[in-house]
Order: sequence, then C-alpha cells, then structure tokens
Amino acid sequence: MAEDDARLVSSELGHNQGLHGIAESDQAHHLRPWEHMGSFRQSERFVVTHGDGIYLYDSSGRRLIDGPAGMWAVQIGYGRQEMAEAIAAQVMALPYASPWTSTTAPSARLAQKLAALAPGDLNTVMFTTGGSTAVDTALRTVHFLNNRLGRPEKKIVIAREKGYHGSTYLAASVTGKERDKSCFDFEDRLVHFLPDVNPYIRSKGMSVADWCDAKVADLERAIAEVGADRIGAFIAEPILCSGGVIIPPEGYHRRTLEMCRRHDILYISDEVVTGFGRVGHWFASQDLFGIEPDIITCAKGITSGYLPLGACIISDRVMERMTGADHDVLFPNGYTYSAHPVACAAALKNIEIIEREDLLGHVRTVAPQFQERLSRLQASPIVGDTRGMGILGCIEGLTGAGRDTPLEVQRAMGAELDKACEARGLIVRPLINMCVFSPALTITPAQIDAMFDIIDDAVAEVAAKFA
Repeated sequence: MAEDDARLVSSELGHNQGLHGIAESDQAHHLRPWEHMGSFRQSERFVVTHGDGIYLYDSSGRRLIDGPAGMWAVQIGYGRQEMAEAIAAQVMALPYASPWTSTTAPSARLAQKLAALAPGDLNTVMFTTGGSTAVDTALRTVHFLNNRLGRPEKKIVIAREKGYHGSTYLAASVTGKERDKSCFDFEDRLVHFLPDVNPYIRSKGMSVADWCDAKVADLERAIAEVGADRIGAFIAEPILCSGGVIIPPEGYHRRTLEMCRRHDILYISDEVVTGFGRVGHWFASQDLFGIEPDIITCAKGITSGYLPLGACIISDRVMERMTGADHDVLFPNGYTYSAHPVACAAALKNIEIIEREDLLGHVRTVAPQFQERLSRLQASPIVGDTRGMGILGCIEGLTGAGRDTPLEVQRAMGAELDKACEARGLIVRPLINMCVFSPALTITPAQIDAMFDIIDDAVAEVAAKFA
C-alpha cells in the first residue's frame, strides 16, 4: 500500500473511531430544540460530519442535499475556506471585546454596512446574539420609547397567527404558532393576535383582493378594539416562513403600514429569514413589498450560519424620539456577546462573498425555475397547495380526505414525506402536514432539478399510501 493511501486509511479509521458513541452520548445528555418529551432518549438523529456547498455528509458517508440550509441560514453554502480564514484571523487578533467599554473595527464597519443595505432611514444598529434577541430588543425599544414619551400604556404588540418570532420570553409571547406555546407561560397582557393571513384558507369563491381587504380590516378592528393609545407596535414577517411560507396578499403590507402610521404604531419587520438574499434582495420589506418599516430584525443569513449573530436596525425617526437632552437616560439593553468581533468579521466576509458572486442576482435568475418545479407538485392528489418566493418553498398536503383530514393523519403524512426524502438524499423540514425548504443561495439549476426530482418521487411514494 502506498504511503499516502496508508495515511488516508489511518485517518478514516481514526475519524470513524472518534464518531463511535456520538449518537449514544447525544441521546443520553443532550436536550435538543423542540424535543418530543415522550420519546426523549429514544429519538435518533443522524450525525453530521461535514458539509460542502449545498450538501451535508453523515457519519455513514451519505451525501444529502440540505433543503432547509440548516435553519434557513446557510446562504453561501458550506465549506467556504475564506470564511474560515476570516474567522481565524479575527480570533487571533481579538477574540472578544466588551461592548460596554469599547468598540471594534468589525462591529463598526458592519453597522455602517447594514445601514447602507437597509431601506430608508434605518441607520442605527444594535447587535444581538440571534433572531430571538433581536426581536426582544425591538420590543424593548418600543417599551423604552413609550415610557420616555410618557405613554406607559402604549405597550401592546399586534402580531399574527402562524407568525414565528423566537424563543426568548418576549419573542415567544408575540409568536402565533399555537403548538409552540403548549406547556409554557407567555406575556399575554402585551400581545393581541390577528387571524391567519394565509390566502390558501380563504373561503371558496373569495378573491385574493377581497381576502386582502378582510385581513386589513382585521388590523383596523383590532386597533378599534384595543385602542391606538394602548398599541405600541405591529410585528410582521414579510413572509411567514415557519408558519409554512405564507405570503400575505398583494398590498397587505403597504396598507397595514399606512394604518400603523396613522395611529402612531411602530411597524417592526421581522426579516430573520427573509433578509440577506433568501428572496433575491438584501431585505424583502422595501424591495418586494414596498414598505419602509420603523425597525427591522435580522439574523441567520447575516453570517450564513457560520457564527451566531443578530441585529436590530432602527430608523432615524425612532431614534430621534428616543435620544437628546430630554431623554438623558440609559437604554439598559444588551448582551455579553453583542457586537462580538469574530461574529461581525464573519458577517462582513459573508456579505462580501454575496456581493462579489452576485448571489442576489443568481437567486432572482433561478427563482422562476425553482417556483415552476414547486408548482408542478400540485398535480399530486395529496398536495393541497404549493407556495413560495425566491428560493423559499412549501408543500402543504391534504391527503385524499381534504382539509378536514384528522391532525394525526396529517402529521403522519408529513413524517412519511420527510422519511421518503431523506432516504433519497434530501433533508426537508416537516411542519405537521407541510414540507418546507430553502436551500443555499448557491444552488445551481441542475441541483434545483435534482432536489425536485427527489421530492417528486417522495410525494408519489407517500401518495400511494395516503391518497
């Protein structure tokens, strides 16, 4: 055996020996997010060893397309050497600096860059640890502002059913996914939910335009019921991603923003998923939906998931009302890892790569193919709806019995589709009877076809069991 071959075999043996027991250790000691407690310590997840581009590899050597790009996050794909080098260089130069006493070049440059990329007058950035803390910061900003203006009752947040905003206490309180709230307390005094905005659930014969009118009326009714003097903000995802890639009807965002302006209600656009290229633009608020919110929250794609980082971007209009001689008081919000220099360096390199490779333009180029392949799936008897934008997609299944199919059957169908996709080399994200995916922005036309070929086969297999 050649010396190089011997070293390779030795390396592989050592790697496999090092992985031995990982799954067992995970089951014994690791409480994972959204764990089913009835099967805790019994559920099994495959061990991921490395990634390359749009692919992940597991401990058995399988290569799988990462359909959700991690958790809607890995924009530039896995295995980027220059990202590793930028992160390592910053670690060696300065791995940490207290945001209470100093600033760093990466955080200052990133704040300037985000202000340039954000729409309108959103020019002030507070860095957080992720999306949940970015949303908490936005909500605390609303509270701080109204306390300083002598309006302590103007604190209620209008949110939407099926919206997802995070896992911290305030962010979870304004989240409208009912199953995420089971067995937890939340701050119901500070939130009022609007009904589901999904056009798919409108009654038969109702036009999308009429549906939009009805959804705008929901907000108008809520303001009248709660009182504008008690409502501090309206929080809305441009696309309700974790709710099933729900795209509100055309004109909805613009009209709700205008209503908020009339009643001095701040508009928070939660772009934790839609920011940084997922729909072909840096941010979806203005470029896709024609609005300039008061606050944007973002995370995930800001570093392509290479390191944790979030940001709350605040408009000049809001900052002018919070600052100045009449408001000489501390804004007591922040985190030990706010403006972390290594995370900020990763974000700067990530944005540089997206710009240099024109990944936003690439997404706009491949999106028609992506959405056309997605729409074809409606021909299946078990698919009730397909929807998406950019390279975001969702399949909503019904089974042959229609929308009244029992929940346990819908959940079983989603699990079967997940299993069938994984067996063919594709990871998707099952949400009860829905399947969502949002691959890396680098995905090629050939890889899009490969991904949907797998989904086509998987849907056909599940249809044979449930139709």
